[in-house]
Amino acid sequence: MSDERPLSGLLQSLDDRSRTIFREIVETYLETGEPVGSRTLSKSGISLSPASIRNVMADLTDIGLLDSPHISAGRMPTHIGLRLFVDGFLEIGEPTEQDRSEIEERLRSGGRDMQGVLKEASSILSGLAGGAGLVASPTRERPVRHVEFVPLATGEALCILVDEMGDVENRLVRVPAGLPATTLMEAGNYLAARMKGKTLREAALAIREEIQERRAQLDQAAASLVEQGLAEWAGEVPGEERALIVHGRANLLNDPGAAENMEQVRQLFDILERQQGLLDVLDSTREAEGVRLFIGSENRLFPLSGSSLIVAPYMNATRQVIGALGVIGPTRLNYARVIPMVDYTARIVGQILGERQKT
Repeated sequence: MSDERPLSGLLQSLDDRSRTIFREIVETYLETGEPVGSRTLSKSGISLSPASIRNVMADLTDIGLLDSPHISAGRMPTHIGLRLFVDGFLEIGEPTEQDRSEIEERLRSGGRDMQGVLKEASSILSGLAGGAGLVASPTRERPVRHVEFVPLATGEALCILVDEMGDVENRLVRVPAGLPATTLMEAGNYLAARMKGKTLREAALAIREEIQERRAQLDQAAASLVEQGLAEWAGEVPGEERALIVHGRANLLNDPGAAENMEQVRQLFDILERQQGLLDVLDSTREAEGVRLFIGSENRLFPLSGSSLIVAPYMNATRQVIGALGVIGPTRLNYARVIPMVDYTARIVGQILGERQKT
């Protein structure tokens, strides 16, 4: 779950007193959303004078783990401090029995329709985690078994793709009036020969490169059909893009710091509207083992938004990663609760979609 920034040396440099005070500050901040002062710490049971606590807080500030947002003596963790806390102090377990039960019951109550399951997952994450729930719809990664074009009425043809599981994708494409059936057959044969046994992504990259380099033995009409078919199947035409399902934007306004940082909130809402960037970030977790956490500037999408993104991939019945889901919210998310919740939701979504795939 740790990102690239190595903080083990910094953690080891802290003595027991510094670790205790740092941990208490972060836990209090995550609970209240407010900077933490030495008087609050002295009342929490730490057996040090307020002056000694202030000295430790100053040292932690000097090494970049704490920051003082105002003139007051209160301190709050920086993004680096939060990363150190998550990696070095946070104990991650399973979701509570109540959370597990609610997640599974709600996901299964919607039946086995994929879109219904994914929409419910986004709603669950939003409601239980207190941020905005994000779900990226699956990519099509199964190898292709069959492909062809079938002529229909004048000006239209049906492009058909069948994957190795027998699922059929049909798309209508426009063709020039009077296009010979031989051109449709030529385009279909060309695609079939190059796509069989490959995933759509693998085949599309190779075919487009071949066409661009003019190595494809296709006339202009057939090449145009091939491009249309690839665009339709890959979801690259307007209105057919992969979906990013978002629930709970209003939760982002409920954070205690939202009123003071409306520009950051505006930036975050703008990011949510520009869905492709978030889809790219969610897709970047495809090679990850389990949950990934991006805190603040660790994510290129929202370096100034003061936000955290917790993401986990979900898999199909053959254990292939086909999509991702997660939560975006303020950096003071309840990481101990949200991280296992995201992981568990991804596992149950994968189970349900796997069961659907087998039926």
